[in-house]
Amino acid sequence: MKNLLNIVNENDEIIGQETRKNIHQNGLLHREIHVYFITPNREVIFQHRAKDKDAFPDLLDATVGGHVEIGDSYEQTAIKEAEEETGIKIKISDLIPLGKVRKYFPDKTTDIINNCFNSRYIYIYSGNIEDLRVEPGKSLGFEIYSLEKLSALSDSERARFIPFILTCASTELLGFIENLKIN
Repeated sequence: MKNLLNIVNENDEIIGQETRKNIHQNGLLHREIHVYFITPNREVIFQHRAKDKDAFPDLLDATVGGHVEIGDSYEQTAIKEAEEETGIKIKISDLIPLGKVRKYFPDKTTDIINNCFNSRYIYIYSGNIEDLRVEPGKSLGFEIYSLEKLSALSDSERARFIPFILTCASTELLGFIENLKIN
């Protein structure tokens, strides 16, 4: 049945399956990925979520995000979602692992609970933001932020981001990018 995802335990071991809807309604622990596209100028590209998304609508998100489907690895999901959400074909060797975190994040506006292991990656994107394909019905487009702009956001600018994404971008991701060697 489509829309079934793996449920995992605190050790990220598969213990069952459930629908995406039930996973988010009941806050069941599952797997997700994020891929942050970084330009050679050390800018971060964020995806602007569609206004009718079931969680965190109309907010800025990682460039690419998605649930790990049954039978797929985190890396396979990152590759598949990158092509679906941006039109860019990447290889596993193009992914720079940022790490895996455990996150629990309820969306108070939609009553969705995101309780997951989130494996995060960086992809060095040398193209133009205009060349990224918007996935119809899921995204409104992409926005690009320099490190300087990310570290000096006003409260109204901060409110445009999913809080977890902004926290990751303005701390861990920021430090990683500053030290990243880009050819």
